[in-house]
Amino acid sequence: MRVLVTGASGFVGSRLCVALEEAGHEVRAMTRHPDTYPGAGTPVRADVGDESLLRDALADCEAAYYLVHSLDSADFQDKDAAAARSFARAAADAGVGRIVYLGGLGNDADDLSPHLRSRRQVERLLGETGVPVTVLRAGIVVGHGGVSWEMTRQLVAHLPAMITPRWVHTRTQPIAIADVVRYLVGVLEAPEAEGRVFEVGGPEVLEYLEMLTRVADIQGRRLLIVPVPLLTPHLSSRWLSLITDVDLQTGRSLIDSMTNEVVVRDDSIRAVVPFEPMSYDDAVLTALGERARERRAAREGRGR
Repeated sequence: MRVLVTGASGFVGSRLCVALEEAGHEVRAMTRHPDTYPGAGTPVRADVGDESLLRDALADCEAAYYLVHSLDSADFQDKDAAAARSFARAAADAGVGRIVYLGGLGNDADDLSPHLRSRRQVERLLGETGVPVTVLRAGIVVGHGGVSWEMTRQLVAHLPAMITPRWVHTRTQPIAIADVVRYLVGVLEAPEAEGRVFEVGGPEVLEYLEMLTRVADIQGRRLLIVPVPLLTPHLSSRWLSLITDVDLQTGRSLIDSMTNEVVVRDDSIRAVVPFEPMSYDDAVLTALGERARERRAAREGRGR
């Protein structure tokens, strides 16, 4: 199957392109800079804000993966909505048979954060022109290079003790990046996945506090956490930007979402793509191992 992957050089997209090629698909890797694209697939120049380029990139594609977002912008909701509308129109014009979108977990009955509301809006907008959309909703994705994971890892690495707001007791269901990619590939040719929304997560439901302490335990670190009820999301995001390399706007968007419980309530995906997801500890070890290998390769490269 000929497939377009948006965000091909990103955290999820770069891994997905490799997995799709390994599964025998013809991959078009959408990028704004095809001349310098280093990953799997055939690079094609396009941007979600340019419908003409999108139509060219989507031409003759049977399916497309939508993996882009604008969390680092203050007006990310407007930007993401406009991009989704453009992509939906271009996909319909090109005759694409299915869009697969990676969104966010969260109960619609809750007061969702702006980030999660935006993800829901993108789901709806992608389907407005009639192209069937398969949605996978995930919470924290654990893997080297992922923003949420890097935030967790760097907090544990840089602080022997931390003052945290009440959201450290919010429940989430983290999932390994390898398992997210496996689900994304698995739904592509499954006829029963067309037009459906699936929730994906790892085997454990954890509080953010447990996630932090287990990362510390795995690395043999001692970590003291003191929750403070009055630490606002605004102050939390500023504190986060000082301690980690996560930019202020992205940190604010993520922290706002941490007040929402993000757990799987419908595991019907397991009947469509049946396998046993990786445990949280194994996902952490895999992410740490990948980071260590990358750093070692970089050092060896500098030494030549």
